[in-house]
Amino acid sequence: MSQTSKRLISLDFFRGLTIAGMIIVNTPGSWDFVYHPLHHAEWNGITPTDFVFPFFVFIVGVSIVLAYTKQLSKGREPKEMVPKIFKRSIIIFALGVFLNLFPEFDFANVRIPGVLQRISIVFLVCALLFLFTSKRTHWIVGIVSLIFYWLVMVLIPHPDYGEVLLEPGKNIAAWIDSKLVPGSMYQGTWDPEGILSTIPAIVSGITGMLAGHLIVSDRTDDRKVIWLMTGGFVAFTLGSIWNWFFPINKNLWTSSYVLYTSGLASLALGISYFWIDTLNQKKGTFPGVVFGSNAITAYVISGVLPILTHSTMFGEESIRSLFMSGGTGLGLGPYFVSFLWALLFCFLCYIPVYYLYKNKIFIKV
Repeated sequence: MSQTSKRLISLDFFRGLTIAGMIIVNTPGSWDFVYHPLHHAEWNGITPTDFVFPFFVFIVGVSIVLAYTKQLSKGREPKEMVPKIFKRSIIIFALGVFLNLFPEFDFANVRIPGVLQRISIVFLVCALLFLFTSKRTHWIVGIVSLIFYWLVMVLIPHPDYGEVLLEPGKNIAAWIDSKLVPGSMYQGTWDPEGILSTIPAIVSGITGMLAGHLIVSDRTDDRKVIWLMTGGFVAFTLGSIWNWFFPINKNLWTSSYVLYTSGLASLALGISYFWIDTLNQKKGTFPGVVFGSNAITAYVISGVLPILTHSTMFGEESIRSLFMSGGTGLGLGPYFVSFLWALLFCFLCYIPVYYLYKNKIFIKV
């Protein structure tokens, strides 16, 4: 396997840019002043911000294939790796719950679903699929799951309304969450990282696994790039067509959203792979690689750091609000100042991650 013995710099770079994007869109200077592309789509439709989460899930799938192919090539048995897979999934899930609790630690209103929680479930299912099933099975599970989710969402009526609805809080996924999800939910009566929508999110990870299968194959680098680009374009096109019948929707993680974003992720990975690993053009990739090498750590730091920058523990105004008032006081537009803060916050998260990278400390949960 041509890519199992060396680290894929393009994947680290892609992962790092995705994490940086996730931090930037999550931490504006003020939620009242956010450029439209840095907002999630309110419901149906998509913005660049809606690419970030599925891109990371896609990367999780790619990483599973690369990492466990390497382990298998060393002669390890699949069953030997299962305990560590469960342990890692539990730790990531627990980190997500911790970030939801931080800093108030209001256990009475804890939110169980979340970004890291969904990533942990995707990782667990996809890792087990990779170790114990074939690539053909991955295709079948992915296709069947997307069709199953689509049919459930468009055929099963909401029990309380007696009709099929795809509106916020008025769909079968929201109803299932209201019955089964413990604690509080992000939107009160429903959660964008709820139970039913985790099924298509797992398929986002499976699409990454299919890309990973291609990368570790014996094909030449040029053919790998061609297939990544071709597959990405086909998935993107199918997602665009499916959007006519099952709208692209990040909150519902619709089947069209999976294909659309996975297609774009494959295209982005293909470009990165060609430029960085095939042509060996690594200039300018360093910041992305730093974030990508400790991605989960960077995300956790971005969830903890606001206690210092967004709170008023150092005075009547927080550092963030002082930055906003100072920037607008200089005559800068509030949207621009808010965006500058997001960039500054991302840089603040970069500093400890850079320290870890320079000291060759890679925190693996």
